[in-house]
Amino acid sequence: MESVKEMLMLSLLAFAVALAAVLAFGPVFIPWLRKLKFGQEIREEGPKWHQKKSGTPTMGGIMFIVGIAAALLVTSIIFAVRGNFDATYARCIVLFVISLGFGIIGFVDDYIKVVKKRNLGLTAPQKFIMQVVLAAVYVAALYVMGVLDTAIKIPFTDIEWTMPLWLYIPFVMFVVVGVVNAVNLTDGLDGLASSITAVVGIFFALVSYIAFREYGVTVFSMALVGGLLGFLWYNKYPAKVFMGDTGSLFLGAAAALMAIDLKMPIHLILVGFVYLAETLSVILQTTYFKYTKKRYGEGRRIFKMSPLHHHFEMCGWKEKKIVAVFTLVTAVLCAVAWFAV
Repeated sequence: MESVKEMLMLSLLAFAVALAAVLAFGPVFIPWLRKLKFGQEIREEGPKWHQKKSGTPTMGGIMFIVGIAAALLVTSIIFAVRGNFDATYARCIVLFVISLGFGIIGFVDDYIKVVKKRNLGLTAPQKFIMQVVLAAVYVAALYVMGVLDTAIKIPFTDIEWTMPLWLYIPFVMFVVVGVVNAVNLTDGLDGLASSITAVVGIFFALVSYIAFREYGVTVFSMALVGGLLGFLWYNKYPAKVFMGDTGSLFLGAAAALMAIDLKMPIHLILVGFVYLAETLSVILQTTYFKYTKKRYGEGRRIFKMSPLHHHFEMCGWKEKKIVAVFTLVTAVLCAVAWFAV
């Protein structure tokens, strides 16, 4: 593996290539999506003022996926030329390939909704089964490569708990599928999921480089951050393009897999707190509504609307404020998580 300084330069190169690729790709790709009429249909149960976003091109997640792929291609060539393409960097490729698999699930879902005009896309069981299979493939890939480690770090301690394989596999499936769908729920405002995940990516880049020297994760996370910052240029309010399930499922997988690769899935409770809060708001809202409807004959709500970002919208917060606050909360909790490493 390269020296610490060389890995820093390669990681910065990955960031720069991904950023430049997305910024250059946007002016070509977005008009093409618009020409194909790949516009987002806004669901009626959402905030009424979101209807003005109807028709905004979706599937924009392809942009940062392409940018990340370009960055990893460049760094892979450098590793290959230098003869240093070892198992550590190979794990970086595994991170991308499995995340890409989730992105493909999202693309199929988007395609069905946008082109086939079926608003709900893939059924929940179809998505769940495919996501579980991909999570299992990730574990299998690490096992075949001989780098599978079932240990997980306990936050704020020096303890690593080595889980038995029979428990570790379903645990990984639970974490990956849970985070993937949590990020999908978070993607409801212009720039929200991309801003939060960029901060999460920076956290894992710093942890992998400084604390653990897991440079494969460093390169991947820096490419992810570069791609997301480039995408934010087009995705910030008012968004010129949405990432769609193509992007949100890719990002969810990327966040989960980076945490698992660094033995830090429990740290996601802090790092991905906004993802968790968004998910819990939906679960609590749905459960309470069904319970009160059964008991009182009328469904009642805890939040004005779920997921959580819609609740704050209904309270009068502007999209920019919600994105800024949620991103700041993520940054603060990532700082706390740093001391939990």
